[in-house]
Amino acid sequence: MAANPRTLADAQRTVLSSHKESTAEDKVSFYDSWSELYEQDVIILDYRAPLLAADSLAEVMLEGRDQALVLDVACGTGLVAVQLQKLGFRNFHGMDGCERMLELARSKSVYQTLQKCMLDTEPLQMSSDSYDVVMIVGALSEGQVPYTILPELLRVTKPGGFVCMTTRINKSNQHYKKQLQAVIEEMEQKGLWEKVKVQEVEHWEKATSLHEAEQGSKYISGIIYMYQKSRSQV
Repeated sequence: MAANPRTLADAQRTVLSSHKESTAEDKVSFYDSWSELYEQDVIILDYRAPLLAADSLAEVMLEGRDQALVLDVACGTGLVAVQLQKLGFRNFHGMDGCERMLELARSKSVYQTLQKCMLDTEPLQMSSDSYDVVMIVGALSEGQVPYTILPELLRVTKPGGFVCMTTRINKSNQHYKKQLQAVIEEMEQKGLWEKVKVQEVEHWEKATSLHEAEQGSKYISGIIYMYQKSRSQV
């Protein structure tokens, strides 16, 4: 078997370019071109967010996993749903802005429905109070999905349902994380949802540059936010 020609440096350059400011059309074009190499690159980068987020949800949902309806926002090629399926979840709806990513997700035969949606320009095309779980893993970061989507994520979640979000804690994402956390806390103060768990993870994925490497580690950190929608809105 031929050696894998894709290197860590190749994957790092690709991820760095994905977080640059760009138009919605540019983002779709980028992910279309990356789709065939995406899963190969996340393995090279030891990208652990899908596994960690799935485990985090399983820790708070000890029962009813096979009945829970999960919305996987910015689902990409389906890495999160595959991990959740291993943990007993069975019902998945996915959405993403990139048609080629959706095609790869569709090939896994995990999702009941998949739809294309530009998350930075369109509201979610789902009814309010529809999902037991809403996941958004890996997309909340600088140059990706804006943090202003949080009220929409909460809107489509059932009362008592869970919203699981992740972001990176590396140096280039600090401003975005601060703004994201401010919105999360504001929604909490309004009684819209309650904090269930916030978990910082040291080894989130391999750093994309020496500048991003933290305290001599080759990895950057990440964080998982788990919130539960209030059963009675104020």
